[in-house]
Amino acid sequence: MFLSTILLNMLRHRGTRRTYAHNVKLASLLGITAGFVNSAGFLGFAVLTTNVTGHAALFAERIAFQDWNTARIVALWMFLFLTGTFISSLIVSRIGRNQQYSYVIPILIEIVILLMAGLQGHHYKGDLIAKEVFAGSLLFAMGLQNSLVSMVSGSIVRTTHLTGTFTDLGIELGQLLQTTRMDRPLLKSRIKLRIAIILFFMSGALAGAYLFRLISFHAFFVPAGILLCTLLYDMLRIRIKRFYHHWQNNNND
Repeated sequence: MFLSTILLNMLRHRGTRRTYAHNVKLASLLGITAGFVNSAGFLGFAVLTTNVTGHAALFAERIAFQDWNTARIVALWMFLFLTGTFISSLIVSRIGRNQQYSYVIPILIEIVILLMAGLQGHHYKGDLIAKEVFAGSLLFAMGLQNSLVSMVSGSIVRTTHLTGTFTDLGIELGQLLQTTRMDRPLLKSRIKLRIAIILFFMSGALAGAYLFRLISFHAFFVPAGILLCTLLYDMLRIRIKRFYHHWQNNNND
């Protein structure tokens, strides 16, 4: 119930309708999911699956050593992350103009990918092609999520990596020392948001590592289940609410 309530309004409210509470809820749920996928994906496939920073360095290294096969694979992973962000952006910007639940589509795609990793991940067993497929699919899913979160929050929240979050936190901590600033309350709220993102991401990473050691690739069912339950609760609650209002209006007539 708690996780379902978190997702209820955090994705539907955009622009001036968004509040600080919406962003904190967004950072908490999807930060946990990203941290979980990051650690479980690394333990399962020995690949960082939530960002492309390390892959860019690896790509350059493999090019320098003329390891064209590995360079091709890493380039594919980076492209898949980019493709995920592009598709998510397209869905939200195009479909979102007329549909309240445009965010459901990227989340559903992410859920399917996580379920497939949980069901079929054990077939990896060091096979290079399987590693390309599974690691690439997780990078695609995290690209979907990162773009969705960034668009919905107005680029305030990013949940799939911590580099920018730590940078923003350091800058804002430095600004906080300027005691004459008039916007200290706003600055403090931003600092709390950065800390929340870091803590929830780390919590998800710890849970992912622990559960992967216990149940192997079936650990991917956990973030998929969290997202699925929250989406179902969200849509079911709205349908019940509309039915109740419709029934109430008919009785009043």
